[in-house]
Amino acid sequence: MDAALHALVLATACFVLGHFILSSVAVRRPLIARLGDNGFRATYSIAVTAAFAWMLYAYGTAPHVPVLHWPVWTRWLPVLAMPFALLLAVCAFTTRNVTAVGGEGQAALADPTPGIMRITRHPFLVGVALWAAAHLLTNGDAASLVLFGGLLLLAVGGSLHIDRRRAAAMGSDWGPIALTTSAVPFAAILTGRTRPDWPGIGLWRVALALGLYVLLLVLHQPLFGVSPFPA
Repeated sequence: MDAALHALVLATACFVLGHFILSSVAVRRPLIARLGDNGFRATYSIAVTAAFAWMLYAYGTAPHVPVLHWPVWTRWLPVLAMPFALLLAVCAFTTRNVTAVGGEGQAALADPTPGIMRITRHPFLVGVALWAAAHLLTNGDAASLVLFGGLLLLAVGGSLHIDRRRAAAMGSDWGPIALTTSAVPFAAILTGRTRPDWPGIGLWRVALALGLYVLLLVLHQPLFGVSPFPA
């Protein structure tokens, strides 16, 4: 294996495993006791940001080694999936979320699961999973399989990990949240455990996501060297 691919594998492993290790109770509690909440969060942010930057650099310098050959039509998957992935991300950053860092107190609110939370309680991670899966099924080279496969693993595993941590930390307060939301998009709605809150999502979030999508289409080739559209 090329040295650059080795570096990408190592960087991706550090980025993915770093999230799970640093957020595990066995590691998190001693670090918080030593550094305090703010110190731990700063350390966590610096560590994962450094690993993320290393991963992107390693991906950019890795050679193109074809492994899988997907059908041509799969090249449309990112084009179709990214508006929804961006909407999930926009909603995640602009909606109070009981599964976000420091969001445990949201359970005490009159409506602890507004907007996008009725669709999925992990909007950002679902958005990352959608982005990664769409690109994974389009790019069959070794570097892309490592990068997007690692991100997909982190998004899916991270959702399960957060649910377990919230259940342990919140006790009985977690029950109503788990009952009226779902990790899988629309599962709680389709099973009648909650109703959609379209006004809580809001047209402005849709407009913002579409604006980011158009910007990404325009900048994709200058930034990443390839057109987002199939040739």
